[in-house]
Amino acid sequence: MIELIDIGKVFRNKDIETKALININLTVSDGEFVSIMGPSGCGKTSLLNIIGLIDSPSSGAYLLNGHRVSDLSERNRTDFRKDNFAFIFQSFNLIDDLTVWENIELPLVYQKMAQAERQNNVNQVLERFRLKHRANYFPNELSGGQQQLVAIARAVIAKPKVILADEPTGNLDSTHGEDIIQQLIKLNEAGTTIIMVTHSLMQAQRSHRIIHLFDGHIVTESYSRSATNL
Repeated sequence: MIELIDIGKVFRNKDIETKALININLTVSDGEFVSIMGPSGCGKTSLLNIIGLIDSPSSGAYLLNGHRVSDLSERNRTDFRKDNFAFIFQSFNLIDDLTVWENIELPLVYQKMAQAERQNNVNQVLERFRLKHRANYFPNELSGGQQQLVAIARAVIAKPKVILADEPTGNLDSTHGEDIIQQLIKLNEAGTTIIMVTHSLMQAQRSHRIIHLFDGHIVTESYSRSATNL
């Protein structure tokens, strides 16, 4: 599904050149759950942004389902991103003046889905994530764990092929963090590919494979949770 070949990413600011990623070679199979680990500044988020077509590599090739997407225009990247990826962030990124219902519904509005179909889909997702009783709440009326559940519900409602999660439990206590990891595992078991950036080895070990980055390089790969379903 995802193949990165000799990917490099360089950031330039006046006379300063920073190599965020260097010769990254990585393949992620359909239905895999991959964790990316490494110290701050090692290139984890840069790698996730390139995979999710938020950013373009400075060098190398990126193949998505056999299509070379590393050289696409911004408009074409947007189309591929919309058709394949959903994002979950550490900061939740909910819209404060929209209710839980409206936040979850938003991707379907962008897809111009009919109102009756949107309503049915939102109801199903609210039921699935046990959020129905919070449908008319605003984000600031929810706990951190509940806000992240809403963010996950919003991510999955458009049925993405891949979820990219950047420190999804970073702002949560251990109990709520475990709830979020369990939800990601369930989504993966249902067929969604998950790529998660995390600082937690304990959480990374719940995935199939752990990629360790250091100074922009992949230094090790290890397997953890059973990958017999891949």
